[in-house]
Amino acid sequence: MGDFTHFDLQGNAVMVDVSKKTDTAREAVACGRIQMSQECFHLVKGGGMKKGDVLGVARIAGIMGAKKTSELIPLCHIIGLTGVEVEFELRPEIYAIEARCTARTVGKTGVEMEALTGVNVALLTIYDMCKAVDKGMFIESIHLLKKSGGKSGTWTAGEEAAGSTLQLWGEKKEQGYRNKKGDPGDVSLWDMNR
Repeated sequence: MGDFTHFDLQGNAVMVDVSKKTDTAREAVACGRIQMSQECFHLVKGGGMKKGDVLGVARIAGIMGAKKTSELIPLCHIIGLTGVEVEFELRPEIYAIEARCTARTVGKTGVEMEALTGVNVALLTIYDMCKAVDKGMFIESIHLLKKSGGKSGTWTAGEEAAGSTLQLWGEKKEQGYRNKKGDPGDVSLWDMNR
């Protein structure tokens, strides 16, 4: 486990100086999901929301969010992104939509925060466009799937991610978590961490 890099010797918050680092190709992938009612899910899937193409708008919002990360996260560097992709997977068995954001650059620092911000903004946009139908939607499981490039090389989420309770992109079942009553179920991170 490394040291925190955003503090100086006196404990003050600082922006990390990356000027001596080498430019390398960097990529990060993050994902998360939003769960909703059956009615809401089918309206999104069928294109029946009054505000229009929910996933099309959310895709553009996620890309825009990734591009504005340094304006939202105080100590993030301004990064020249070379590419951002936002994808969605419909999960009809649990009435959920999974979002995945891939961010790329060639530079001195990574794009993990850009990928995570892109996922968050995409999911928040889905909430905004659907809240007239379902105010009880639940955004969860936002996490980094992998990153590559830089001195630390490639990292992929594994069992260390929240004790393996997070659902990774594309999986079709929960990872063996059972709630306190011993019943299998579709549970949230809120339930998992209590």
